[in-house]
Amino acid sequence: MNENTISQQLRKATEQLKKSGIENARLDAEVLLAYVLNKRRLALYVQSEKVLNEKELKRYHNLLKRRLERVPVAYLTGHKEFMGLNFAVTPDVLIPRPDTEILAQGVIEHLQSYKRALKLADLGTGSGAICISILKFVENVEVSAVDISKNALEIAEFNAEKFNVEDKIKFYEGNLFEPLKGQIFDVIVSNPPYISAKDFANLQLEVRDEPRIALDGGKDGLKFYRRIVADAPKFLSDEGFLAMELGFNHSEAVRQLIEENGNFKHVQIWKDLAGIERVIAAWKK
Repeated sequence: MNENTISQQLRKATEQLKKSGIENARLDAEVLLAYVLNKRRLALYVQSEKVLNEKELKRYHNLLKRRLERVPVAYLTGHKEFMGLNFAVTPDVLIPRPDTEILAQGVIEHLQSYKRALKLADLGTGSGAICISILKFVENVEVSAVDISKNALEIAEFNAEKFNVEDKIKFYEGNLFEPLKGQIFDVIVSNPPYISAKDFANLQLEVRDEPRIALDGGKDGLKFYRRIVADAPKFLSDEGFLAMELGFNHSEAVRQLIEENGNFKHVQIWKDLAGIERVIAAWKK
């Protein structure tokens, strides 16, 4: 039996990853090999007896070694799918997650009923996954995307060009609303840092490889929610709305922040398919 076929290499890689305690070992092994061969994962099964050449083997084993060091798969391949779009990612940006699709999809559904031109602000845009996805599904939107990281903005700009929406986005380097002074928006979206200091120590090793600035929500995980809720009314149009991804068990605390602010009405919680509260949205009075 040839040990260098696709099927045998996948078997060995899966065993290695499992032994190291990595979740989704088989999936990771497949994604990395498909990346090396520049093929879809399905092709790995169709061509399971194909023999890898020396160059392919070396590259695959190098990637596996880095994965065993807990480098996230998305950073190894340089891309991650979100809302059916293949976004470029680097260690300078948070890896887009399926949970965040609840935020993007919910905003898209609300905006599709509008017939007029709309302005949207994306706070902490990272890779640009949220706002670029919205632009791909809603035509009449202009975006102001903000991030404190210059390197993250470069990735977001690359993705905007990749998906041909660069003419609809202006990028701003700065802290939350600071570079947006004087502007008014119909929608403000954000996936803010929301990991508490206590929870940060218990994060998976892979997650700790991601930019801490995009994860660390302060002592109780609510630091950025407080700032966004406090300032958002000054930047929202009448009847405009704010939508934010929620950290685990944060829905009631964030709802209370919004209600205590006094400038919002009609608060909604959007759940994922498992019934977990993922997003909070609130409309300005």
